Amino acid sequence: MRPETEAELSEMVRGAEGSLLLRGGGTRRLGSGVGGLLDLSGLSGISLYEPGALTLVAGAGTPLTEVEALLAGARQRLAFEVPDLRGLLGREGVSTLGGVAAANASGPRRVQVGACRDHLLGLRFVNGMGVAIKSGGRVMKNVTGLDLVKLLAGSHGVLGVISEVALKVQAVPEAAATLVGSRGLADGLAALRAALGSPYDVSGAAYVDGAALIRVEGMAGSVAYRAQALQARLGGAWDVVEGADLWRGVRDVSAFAGADGAVWRVSVKPSDALAVVTGLAGVAHRAVFDWGGGLIWLLVAAEVDVRARVPGGHATLVRALPGMEAVPVFPPETAAVAALTRGLRAQFDPRGILNAGMMG
Repeated sequence: MRPETEAELSEMVRGAEGSLLLRGGGTRRLGSGVGGLLDLSGLSGISLYEPGALTLVAGAGTPLTEVEALLAGARQRLAFEVPDLRGLLGREGVSTLGGVAAANASGPRRVQVGACRDHLLGLRFVNGMGVAIKSGGRVMKNVTGLDLVKLLAGSHGVLGVISEVALKVQAVPEAAATLVGSRGLADGLAALRAALGSPYDVSGAAYVDGAALIRVEGMAGSVAYRAQALQARLGGAWDVVEGADLWRGVRDVSAFAGADGAVWRVSVKPSDALAVVTGLAGVAHRAVFDWGGGLIWLLVAAEVDVRARVPGGHATLVRALPGMEAVPVFPPETAAVAALTRGLRAQFDPRGILNAGMMG
């Protein structure tokens, strides 16, 4: 099924006799899921773009490339730096705006500007009973009660089928510079935390293959000053690389693309990042650290469930090895959270037909 309007989408969901597997561009879906395919690529098109108001509204099936091209023409961008995981997951297809929102897909700049959900002004979606619902609008405002926009963002389609997205966008800064320093893991992670704790408005802090990367963006004079001040504050030798191209590799976890092994996405306190990889002693692995160590991408050669080794954090199995079918993609919920989840699903999708099996 491939609806081209929200009304058609509502009718299809309402008339569904079994589970529905939602698909936008097929580039970032996790887990297996079950059901008949509901192709959302027909809900495409940009209905509103006001560069002066930094506002964009588009159908959920709109290709991300189309949105980015339009924004680039006005020197604007999606501030939360959407990851392209096709290389990591070995997939083709076209990422869609609805898929980005449903996955709350966010890249290295999250440490400065927040996640995708923080830039959503509003959503239209269809619940599991086929009822179209609008939440939010085209301006940011305070919310009382249940914030459905933030609830739907990151829900992976299990609460509702997103049909339209309203976003605030950001002007592209005049300049960007990245400090690159060769450091051991402990020293490198400490440098990232120190940079993020500084007053110099860091927009990226990553550690990849023995190099600490620290990014600043803004007016050219400000970028030059902050880069120099950070070097003095952190000490040691740092190269300064202009532009932001090398952050695409961090954003897309390019270091693991095509490499054998299971891929885990681990969220922890930055101060716990070193303990996570120390806990994998004896297991062949590689790690990429983003968000100052708050996000760790692990490439693990063995069929190891790393969750028992993550202190105070949670881990998502992004890409599994053969033989890991019994390992759940998403971390198990506590009893209290599981009860809350059941209650939400009962309200939004009482028949349990949307992306059944996707999140347990």
